[in-house]
Amino acid sequence: VQLQASGGGLVLAGDSLRLSCAASGRPFRSLDMGWFRQAPGKEREFLAAISWKGNTQYGDAAQGRFTISRDNAKSTAYLQIYSLKPEDTAVYYCAAGEVWRTLTSGTPDSWGQGTLVTVSS
Repeated sequence: VQLQASGGGLVLAGDSLRLSCAASGRPFRSLDMGWFRQAPGKEREFLAAISWKGNTQYGDAAQGRFTISRDNAKSTAYLQIYSLKPEDTAVYYCAAGEVWRTLTSGTPDSWGQGTLVTVSS
């Protein structure tokens, strides 16, 4: 699976942002999709996952301000982030897998290249 993440950039604290992840190479409906992030000097952390059926799960870091969604017709997954904070500054990675547990455990089948989000105060 090839994953192309986009939508990152420089934003102000309090802004909202929607990240996109376009998938190709496998039937999108067969894939569970997820988002992770890695801040400078920190380990990559799980944010959210969405199953091919639309079930969702969020990591501790994503509770409350993050929403994951998908559009099967566009083979694209999204991560909406509200009320951005400087501590949200990180490279955001999308990921895909055919087994749900691989997403939530951080061992997906495929990774996107990452998109940088920088939040300025």
